[in-house]
Amino acid sequence: MKRKTYPTDLSDKQWKLLEPMLPPPERFGRKRCVNLREIVNALCYLARAGCHWRLLPMEFPKWQTVYYYFSRWRETEWFIVLNDTLRQKLRRSVGKQSSPSAAIIDSQSVKTDEQAESKGYDAGKKVKGRKRHILVDTLGLLLKAKVLTADIQDRDGAKMLFSEIKDQMPRLQLIWADGGYRGKLIEWVAVQCLWILEIVKRNDQLKGFIILPKRWIVERTFSWLNRNRRLSKDYERKIESSEAWLYLSMSILMLKRLKS
Repeated sequence: MKRKTYPTDLSDKQWKLLEPMLPPPERFGRKRCVNLREIVNALCYLARAGCHWRLLPMEFPKWQTVYYYFSRWRETEWFIVLNDTLRQKLRRSVGKQSSPSAAIIDSQSVKTDEQAESKGYDAGKKVKGRKRHILVDTLGLLLKAKVLTADIQDRDGAKMLFSEIKDQMPRLQLIWADGGYRGKLIEWVAVQCLWILEIVKRNDQLKGFIILPKRWIVERTFSWLNRNRRLSKDYERKIESSEAWLYLSMSILMLKRLKS
């Protein structure tokens, strides 16, 4: 009997695109008997609904099985590979090169719950929890996500993020950022990464909501990601899981765009 369907389920076209990107089965050990499409559907449901693992509907595989694959793919960084592959496909589909030449960086402080292994206090935002640092291209697609405790300043978080990605972006030349990234970071980026870090300043004489050039792109990405209730706050015990959900949420969005 066919199971109950959910709005978060992958369509046949989306699954056809995703299936070749899935990790191959293990060479040794017990033969894989689970339907990976149902595993991915369950993860899509968890991202959108934001429910506990143990509250996963019975139509999906057992929550322990779904969590096993999530943790396995998190440890092998498959979610990062999936995000990179889909982003390159989507960029090419709109006539852009696979690797961007410009990007935008920003951060978002979010609360954590009591099970979080690490957290800090962001005095500026008055938030106790973690801070999501993300770098996106000019389409708003995720290039790199770095989750740290909320007490780490934007400039220090940016250094960690840039250090991890500088060898992966051969065409990157220019990065836009807000005033929180001004100061010595500009010189550090120029020397260590050979990029230009341009600060997009706000005009304090203008009142109310103002759309700032380029900075609105990364703010829109945060808005896309926050449509997933799993990301409404940081519910994860491990920071690695927090990053995995960011990459997975963006991958789901790109799958929809590629086969919309």
